[in-house]
Amino acid sequence: MRRPVLLLVLPLLSMAACAAPAADPAPGLRPTTLAHRAFDDRAAAVAAAWRPGPGWSDGYVPLQGPTVLTGDPRFTPDTETAFRSGWYRAQVAIPSTAGSGEIRFPDGRLTLPLISAAEAYRQLAQGDPLPCPGRPKRPGLPSPGGPTVEPGPDGWATSTTQTACLPLTVTGVTLGAVPVRTSRGEAQVPAWLFTVEELATPVAQLAVAPTAVTPVPSVAPPTQPPPDGVVAAQDLAAVDGARVTVHLGVGSCDTGITPLVSERADVVVIGGTVTRATGVCNMMLKLQPVTVTLDAPLAARPVLDVVSGAPLSIAPR
Repeated sequence: MRRPVLLLVLPLLSMAACAAPAADPAPGLRPTTLAHRAFDDRAAAVAAAWRPGPGWSDGYVPLQGPTVLTGDPRFTPDTETAFRSGWYRAQVAIPSTAGSGEIRFPDGRLTLPLISAAEAYRQLAQGDPLPCPGRPKRPGLPSPGGPTVEPGPDGWATSTTQTACLPLTVTGVTLGAVPVRTSRGEAQVPAWLFTVEELATPVAQLAVAPTAVTPVPSVAPPTQPPPDGVVAAQDLAAVDGARVTVHLGVGSCDTGITPLVSERADVVVIGGTVTRATGVCNMMLKLQPVTVTLDAPLAARPVLDVVSGAPLSIAPR
């Protein structure tokens, strides 16, 4: 009489044993859920604390640097080094007269004083590249003092060839306008366009006088430290309608890098979550590009970093 009862109880015990782990989520899921929740809580606090400051909605607050590439410059290693370093030489006369110009915003226009082309060039050119210790004076040649072999049909061969120490040659300058990310959305901003012999497109230096530029407001970060696993957005890499690309600041050994966004009618808060390494790792910061797609085009809404609460600007190229 007891055997049928035992046979019934044993399957029930087996089912209970199999079902027990379901009450406790897998270890890999819980940290992600908690980090996402922590991001949402901090994003809400950042959005609530945002105060745009004077000039944000009716002045000129640029959210990128003053030097703008007007297209694909078709860099070589030599010309990119010169561009990043600000090495230029002028082969034409550069006008020194200043005037005024108009910025065209999506919501209106604003006339502001401009700097002269000569002043713009002084801002653009950061000095003479020579001397450059250890670098050749002509592209493709070996570094001074380095091992070389005789030139053959394909030119010099060496294991220590570096980028050449060359300036970019300015052959013309005109006043134009370039698209610039501002606090009022993308605007057409007056700029001096420098034609450069070695590049496929002009280099633009924004022409609005510094006295007419409203700086990006400083923001006090939240009083609480960022939650573990939540990382900051360092800058804006690109904005294309509803697609926003930022650089997340992550550890070199972090894994599971996930961008997160909190979208509101007036602001967008961006950051990310990571899984921290458990073993030995260096402290190097890595800029990881990530892209999020918003429900609506970004337009004039500021993009705020979830850690610092500060508005993000376009990263220098």
